[in-house]
Amino acid sequence: MIKTSTLAFAAALTMSAMPVLAQKSASQGIDEYRAMLQDGNPADLFEAKGEDLWKKPRGPKNVSLEKCDLGKGPGVVKGVFVELPRYFADTQRMQDLESRLVTCMESLQGFNAAEISKTPFGRGEMANVTAVATWIAAESKGLKFNLSQSHQQEKTFYEVGKRLFFQRGGSHDFSCASCHGEEGKRIRLQDLPILTKNPGDGVGFAAWPAYRVSNGQMWSMQLRLNDCYRQQRFPYPGFASDATVALSTYLGVNAKGAASIAPAIKR
Repeated sequence: MIKTSTLAFAAALTMSAMPVLAQKSASQGIDEYRAMLQDGNPADLFEAKGEDLWKKPRGPKNVSLEKCDLGKGPGVVKGVFVELPRYFADTQRMQDLESRLVTCMESLQGFNAAEISKTPFGRGEMANVTAVATWIAAESKGLKFNLSQSHQQEKTFYEVGKRLFFQRGGSHDFSCASCHGEEGKRIRLQDLPILTKNPGDGVGFAAWPAYRVSNGQMWSMQLRLNDCYRQQRFPYPGFASDATVALSTYLGVNAKGAASIAPAIKR
C-alpha cells in the first residue's frame, strides 16, 4: 500500500515541474509559430520593392542607387550587410546600412538627407530606405558577420556601444542589458537572446530587418533600437544617431562568425 507521504511527495514533485514544462512548451510554440510563417514571410514583398528602388532612377537627379558604395565598391551589394556598421572615409563617419543609404540618396539622387532622417519610420522615403535595406540584407543571408575594427573610429564606437548597452536610466532604471544580458530572460512568452556574445547575438542582431507580425510592418535595425529606447523610457535617440550606430557596432562585432538570417519574421 502506498503511503500518504509518498503520494504527497509525488504530487509536490509534479507541481514543481509544471512551470518548467509550461516554459518549454511556450518556447516551442513560438518556434513552431515562426516556422509556419517563415515560408510566407511578407518580407519577400519588401525585398522585391527594395530591389526595384535600388535600380530605378529617382529623385531630383533622376538616377538610380546602383553606384552607391556600401563599403565594397560602387554597386556591390552582396556581403556588405554583414560588415556594417563601418567607417567611411568620404563622410568621415561611422555609418550603418540605413544611414549609408540615405547618404547615397542625397549624393546620387539629390534627396534631402535631413528631411528623410526626420520622416517617421514606415512613411515616405523612410519606408523606401527600409525596403532597400531589407533587399540588401537578403543578399547577404547565410553569410557570417565580420565587422571591421581596424579604424580608430570603429574601435571607439564599439566601446561607446558597450557602455550604452549597460547604461541604466529612464523612469524604470533599465538598460539594454536588463533584458539582453542574462540567461533565462523572457517577455511575452518568448526567450530574450543574450546580446553580449554568440550564439545569442547571432540570433538577435543577425535577424534584423524583420517583419513584425504583431503590427504588420517591416522593422529595420534603426527602428528596433529606437523602439527599445522607447520601452526603456529613455529619450528618443532619433534615426541614425551616433548612439544607435554605436550600439549596432557593439552588437555586430559581438555577432562575429554568426550567419545572418535577415530578413527574419518576428511576433
